[in-house]
Formats: sequence, structure tokens, C-alpha cells
Amino acid sequence: MVKLRLQRFGTTKRPFYRIVAADARKRRDGRYLEIIGLYDPTKEPAFVKIDNELALKWLATGAQPTDTVKNLFSKAGIIATFSANKTQK
Repeated sequence: MVKLRLQRFGTTKRPFYRIVAADARKRRDGRYLEIIGLYDPTKEPAFVKIDNELALKWLATGAQPTDTVKNLFSKAGIIATFSANKTQK
């Protein structure tokens, strides 16, 4: 099972994250399949950069996003695009 999750980087109290597709059995910061985007909550406003095509590809193959990633995708409009594409088919 593939999960779309955050992979933590940065120093103590200065985190930033990669949004990655990873096997659910792997560690949080362990091996991943593909990098989908970046998320930096320390910036004001928070910096979010997501590759829409990769995100839609992984959602279409059945990857499950974590709650935080799902919220980021919703704000970027990826979940709405995925739902619209799903209902058209």
C-alpha cells in the first residue's frame, strides 16, 4: 500500500517537509518512491509547492494521502480536480 505523506527535514524547531509517495511499511523519513512536492510551515504564509500531475497520478493509482497531505491537496485544488476527473470517467 502506498501512502502520500510528509518526510521531515531541517534542524530542531526549523522543520520543512517533502511530500513523498512511500510504502506504508517504511519509516517516516525512510525510503520513498517519488517526491511530489515541498511544504515549509515556518514561512509566513506557509510555502507549498506541489507537482499536480504527479499528485494526480499517485491518487489515480490508489495511493492514500495522510490527513495533513489531504488538507494541503485540498487547498491546492488537487482533490477537487481528482474528484472531477473520477466522475467524468
